[in-house]
Amino acid sequence: MIVSPCISICKTDPQTGYCYGCGRNNEEKKMWKLEETSDEWKKSNLTDIQARLGGWQLESFKEFL
Repeated sequence: MIVSPCISICKTDPQTGYCYGCGRNNEEKKMWKLEETSDEWKKSNLTDIQARLGGWQLESFKEFL
């Protein structure tokens, strides 16, 4: 089981559409909650998220993993 990257800082950047806390967009957040979403998709999404983040956000994200 792969744990959601949510860190309970749910605020979306109006320019990018990505959450300041976890780096996901709203559609990705919905996908994580679906029972049928595969672990492969989640692993891929985690890779995508890391590519979006920089600075303190990326460092915090890597600590989570």
